[in-house]
Amino acid sequence: MEDRLNSRELNPDLDRLMNSAPVFAGLPPETVEKALCHVVTRSHPSNQVILLENDWGGSVYFILEGWVKIRTYNLDGKEVTLNIIGKGEVFGEMAAMDEVPRSTDVITLTPTKISSIPAQDFTELIRSEPLAGLRLAQLMAKRLRQVNRRLRLREADSMSRVADTILFLAEGQGKEVDGVTEIPNLPHRELSSLSGLARETVTRVLTKLEKKGLIVRENNVLRIPDTSALERIIT
Repeated sequence: MEDRLNSRELNPDLDRLMNSAPVFAGLPPETVEKALCHVVTRSHPSNQVILLENDWGGSVYFILEGWVKIRTYNLDGKEVTLNIIGKGEVFGEMAAMDEVPRSTDVITLTPTKISSIPAQDFTELIRSEPLAGLRLAQLMAKRLRQVNRRLRLREADSMSRVADTILFLAEGQGKEVDGVTEIPNLPHRELSSLSGLARETVTRVLTKLEKKGLIVRENNVLRIPDTSALERIIT
């Protein structure tokens, strides 16, 4: 017990990581702490590259604060944002599990705090704890459902696609403040890449949504007063 208390005192972010990452939910604390014995936590500014495609995966990463985007490029060399993830999310786990190079880039969108653990510590946790494997499978299933939903809306009108992108971000990382869902007010170019629409189109749709009272933009925060109302405009 004394060793566990000392390790948490030496790394004040350890408790936050254990409590915020769904992959650790329900696991024995001593097992999680063993897996995190080599954890390293760093703060990063916006627009910093954390991982590059084709790098070899030596670590698995957990977001304590902030947002990052998962990026790749199409055959024409155009940047494509595959996902935007935030607090509690894990990335880099696929390369660790498959022992293959990274398949995407990861770039910070906001000032971000990220903890990393060696890939072998993560894979040992998955091997030794069936519940950890289940949590990871649930995470993969959630991401697959999100991708399927976005693919189904590729032929929808621009209003539906932007609304769905906002709801997608709210589902993953939105927080409730006085009954209102809040997400970071991301640059329009990121919403453009994520929705597959031109940036000018995204800007125009956001203005329409704001006039309808479906969203409120204030500095760095985008507020959704009623997520159900926003869902109803998706056709």
